[in-house]
Amino acid sequence: MSQPTAHAAQPDLRADCGSCFGLCCVALPFSRSSDFPVTKSAGSPCGNLLEDFRCGIHERLRDKGYNGCTVFDCFGAGQKVSQVTFKGVGWREEPGSARAMYEVFPVVRHLHELLKYTAQALDLAAARPVHRELRRAYDRIDALTRDTAEALLAVDVDALRGEVNPLLVRASELARAAVPGRKKDHRGANLMGARLRGAKLRGAGLRGALLIAADLSGADLRDTDVIGADMRDTNLRGADLTGALFLTQPQLNAAHGDARTKIPPLLERPAHWEAQGTSRT
Repeated sequence: MSQPTAHAAQPDLRADCGSCFGLCCVALPFSRSSDFPVTKSAGSPCGNLLEDFRCGIHERLRDKGYNGCTVFDCFGAGQKVSQVTFKGVGWREEPGSARAMYEVFPVVRHLHELLKYTAQALDLAAARPVHRELRRAYDRIDALTRDTAEALLAVDVDALRGEVNPLLVRASELARAAVPGRKKDHRGANLMGARLRGAKLRGAGLRGALLIAADLSGADLRDTDVIGADMRDTNLRGADLTGALFLTQPQLNAAHGDARTKIPPLLERPAHWEAQGTSRT
């Protein structure tokens, strides 16, 4: 039905850690929990960060207890802040810029997430009636991400989300209108631990739904709107997510799947899923 094309595939919206100053490993805090083995404050470099800004345990993050790192995606904000906002001069070279860099990074990350969703909406042929407004929104947000650090810190991200969200909702409605039959609406629903094995949810609305530890194995999630859905420990084994709207890599990384799970072509099968063959749309 709906397949992502050029917009959502833009390299600017994919993390390029080699062009970043390890910002997610420094700017963001985390607490000792099931996601992290230690506590780290904002602005303090992670103990695994190497001098060249690479992660010293990247291939063993889950084994070392850093599950939280494996489900984080900056959507390209890291390299934007490093190479555009601060013109390729890192916080180690210019310590005086460190604080501003750390404060700007989360703002740009939010903006890039909005860009990602807007790009995905632009790739929906059925959403053509709102493409012009979506393009204007995309161009405006993209311009903001290229502004100065001072200007970025003044951005009201919540207000911007409030402006863009109705366009994303409309794009979703237009795309899912082509799905035959009545569509279920579970927007914002608390489905933590829900037993939904084999559920027929094609074209359903799961925006912002809590799907933590829910069993969606074998479920039909084709063309389902999952923007903002919390998929931590969601069982997606054998589920069909073909054409899922606004599905992101972090959502897949936080869930459990297998070789039978069907995922959109621009997303990657998480390494921790049971890898027995491939099953792509």
